[in-house]
Amino acid sequence: MVANTQMDADKVKIMGSKVKVDSIMKVADIEEAEKQKMKRKVDKILAYKPDVFINRQLVYNYPEQLLADAGVMVIEHADFDGMERLAAVLGAEILSTFDDPKSDVLGSCAGIEEIMIGEDKVIKFAGCQRNEACSIVLRGSGNHILDEAERSLHDAICVLVSAVKNHRTIYGGGNAEIRMSLAVHDLANTVEGKQALAIEAFSRALRQ
Repeated sequence: MVANTQMDADKVKIMGSKVKVDSIMKVADIEEAEKQKMKRKVDKILAYKPDVFINRQLVYNYPEQLLADAGVMVIEHADFDGMERLAAVLGAEILSTFDDPKSDVLGSCAGIEEIMIGEDKVIKFAGCQRNEACSIVLRGSGNHILDEAERSLHDAICVLVSAVKNHRTIYGGGNAEIRMSLAVHDLANTVEGKQALAIEAFSRALRQ
């Protein structure tokens, strides 16, 4: 399940207001009410029967414990742009409310694992349901080389996108000049005299 929802309401938050109580027991009652509210939210999430819960925002200890007790792995504080790409490859919808449990809003993949790339830890999703996005890892000896590699890769992807959108292609590598040279050469064969020599010379110039 891919979500963007608050999972940090298990602590009392007071912003720009005051709550006055006359005993510590009432503070405990407020905290218990917050916990029960969070538990109801977690129960709604569990109604979808997910194996993994990926959230854009933080997941505090109490809801994480409830999800872990139900056998659900939690991934919190995911990158926002990465969330959209992840939802695309998993075939999932990014949920913010959980009032209508449906299995078709959940994505799927063959496996999830944490791997090391250089000195960084990343989470790898393998065997995704759709192939609408992917991750490309660039490695180099310095920032300058990585910047150049990123620009080159960006140019290549732009060419690929243009080729997919528009199937008409102009061949490079001197293809246009050679075709013109052949056409001019054929024309030279149909002309007599010194004019044919001039046309043939122009044909050779195009080939060079």
